[in-house]
Amino acid sequence: MSYVQGFLAAVPAGRKDDYKRHAEAAWSIFEKLGCLSMQENWGVDVPPGKLTSFPQAVKLEPGEIVVFSWMIWPDRATCDAAFERMMSDPEMMAGMGEMPFDGARMMWGGFEPLTMASAP
Repeated sequence: MSYVQGFLAAVPAGRKDDYKRHAEAAWSIFEKLGCLSMQENWGVDVPPGKLTSFPQAVKLEPGEIVVFSWMIWPDRATCDAAFERMMSDPEMMAGMGEMPFDGARMMWGGFEPLTMASAP
């Protein structure tokens, strides 16, 4: 069964190109480690909420944009092995370059797909 990792981050609006380069560098590593696909999405309609919202989740500050991303892995074991390898290999982590956002406010989680739909 496939496995999905989802991510939210707050990225300074002026660092959009830096974020894109970072994501492209990360993809070259994730793909080699077995990731099937990666989708990066720059927020354009992400309103604040009263109780919960994407901006609240990442403690969005003025001048920042919410980024919503996900990665599809063949299974959880492949994903776990990839991140274990990355964490134990400083050169691999360095290959992604500096994170253009505050990693302390990034959130992520792993999910098993329930349904999938697509247009013909």
